Amino acid sequence: MTSAHTPHAAELVVLDMAGTTVADDGLVERAFDAAARHLGVVPGSDEHTAMLDHVRATMGESKISVFRHLFGDEDAAQRANTAFEGAYGELVGEGLIAPVPGAREAIEAFTAAGLTTVLTTGFARVTQDAILDALGWHDLAALTLCPADAGRGRPYPDMVLTALLRTRATHDVARIAVAGDTSYDMLSGRRAGASVVAGVLTGAHDAARLTEAGATHVLGSVAELPALLGVV
Repeated sequence: MTSAHTPHAAELVVLDMAGTTVADDGLVERAFDAAARHLGVVPGSDEHTAMLDHVRATMGESKISVFRHLFGDEDAAQRANTAFEGAYGELVGEGLIAPVPGAREAIEAFTAAGLTTVLTTGFARVTQDAILDALGWHDLAALTLCPADAGRGRPYPDMVLTALLRTRATHDVARIAVAGDTSYDMLSGRRAGASVVAGVLTGAHDAARLTEAGATHVLGSVAELPALLGVV
């Protein structure tokens, strides 16, 4: 698919982290297991299976929103989220994440070409910072955002629009490019008015699901995004 605007017109690039620029090798599911155990959900039970199916289906969504859906009341959701973030942070600390090949180089290429890059996540700030620490990425992008920074996480457009408001990188939402590995990334980008909403196949969702959610392009990985945007 192609967009109505020329891709190379992008001035602001908003990139998801886990599954898009960061390979975490299934850590979300492992951290969910820890959170579920913390709240008494027995691994292998029908309840656990149903919950895990929901976690997989909602990859990219704000994690606290996912736990609110799964556990109902706010107290249980907050306890589950705290357990999840703690478990994920420990796994990150064990060196179980790495950059998606070419991701750092893509961001550096955008910076060199005068584009502004913002990294976003559905995780809480403490987890996002743990990932940035582990990769040495704190100074790589112009800004990093989590749902709490914007008000709402994906599939709402808030993080993309917050990236625009805080960086002032462009005067036009049509000059925003968004890339992510989930349908929620695609919905967020389209709702924000981005002209390029690129799905990547290095994470949770396949090409059909990304396209159904509104992807303007589907790429093998984020490493292909600079060429799409005319950055060489």
